Amino acid sequence: MQTDTIALFEPEAGPQESALIQAVLDSGRWSDGPMLEAFEQAFAGWVGRAHAVGVASGTLGTWMALRALGIGPGDEVVCAAHTWHQVAQAITLCGATPVFADIDYWSGCLSADKAALRIGPRTRALLAGNTNGHPAAWGPLRALAQAHGLALIEDSTEALGSRYGGQTVGSFGDLAVFDFSSPLALCTGEGGMVVTDDEQLAHELRYLRQRRLSDRHSVSIGSRVPLQAGLSELSAALGLAQLASLDERLLQRKQVETWYHEQMQSFEGIKPPYLGEDVDEVHWMLYVVHLGKRFTASARTQMIDDLRACGIESAAYSHPLHQQFFYMNAGDTIGRKRGLLPDTERIGDRALALPLHGGLGPEHIQYIVKTLKDTATNVGAGAAIYL
Repeated sequence: MQTDTIALFEPEAGPQESALIQAVLDSGRWSDGPMLEAFEQAFAGWVGRAHAVGVASGTLGTWMALRALGIGPGDEVVCAAHTWHQVAQAITLCGATPVFADIDYWSGCLSADKAALRIGPRTRALLAGNTNGHPAAWGPLRALAQAHGLALIEDSTEALGSRYGGQTVGSFGDLAVFDFSSPLALCTGEGGMVVTDDEQLAHELRYLRQRRLSDRHSVSIGSRVPLQAGLSELSAALGLAQLASLDERLLQRKQVETWYHEQMQSFEGIKPPYLGEDVDEVHWMLYVVHLGKRFTASARTQMIDDLRACGIESAAYSHPLHQQFFYMNAGDTIGRKRGLLPDTERIGDRALALPLHGGLGPEHIQYIVKTLKDTATNVGAGAAIYL
């Protein structure tokens, strides 16, 4: 087949996106208007939460969530190092200290048992993510948070539509954070949403989000300085249109997953996709494979280069935070040497992300998997590859 580059992700847009964006352009009101309010209400309903607050990014949404909870300097937040790094970095940005705990190897999510070992007298919250769309074990995490009187923040920046215990992701934390940048199935270019059932938290989030024109003569507004972190009317219009067709888009991506699973059987020793206990459904953000033990991080890099040469975009799924320069050199409290988070490091070295979006057909997946098999054989000398 033709080997024009097959991208990791390609955003989809149609007439509805164009129509709503044009409506905003024609309205003359491009920020803090009715389109944002409509998107917030629709998204809250889709997730099943009482309140949704549109923000400029998942990072800013997490920063605001922490600040709304009163978390700041002197406080600690237990989180995973295997995560969308900008979200965990919000802990650092708000002045608190991230305390890294290891993950459940199979799901890639923060382990409640391992997180319990990292809770100390200054711990104020748990920040757990639905890694690559796979729900975390929210039952044990909620029990752990309640036992220690901690806030529970749900990072759903990699997940849309997955279900755990009969509920959609985004329903489990005291607050949950979504992101709408690539490669999410709902993509507005940039932007995000924080959802909660707590009216007081929602009010504080809206206060922190931005200083409105109506507040310009207020004396008290400066008592807690807000950000300029709102979601524009244009982004909200795009999000509202994307949300209307999200269920259909998720089904299309499920079909792509099925083609991947069928083709992946050509690998010897392949393992079926993992579904954790109480997980009803997983909508993957990207199609991630875990290379066998014989592969190294450098071998994965060579595979990425080989795939690129064949017109296939791929990427190292994770660069664990505790092995990144800032955190390695941030002192004994934050810095974590290699070997202390073994499951995180094992996945961090060997997880390889492949394209996943609705623009892919069976012929694309066949070509991707065949090329992956060839480079895995060349680089790993026939070593096993796992989902």
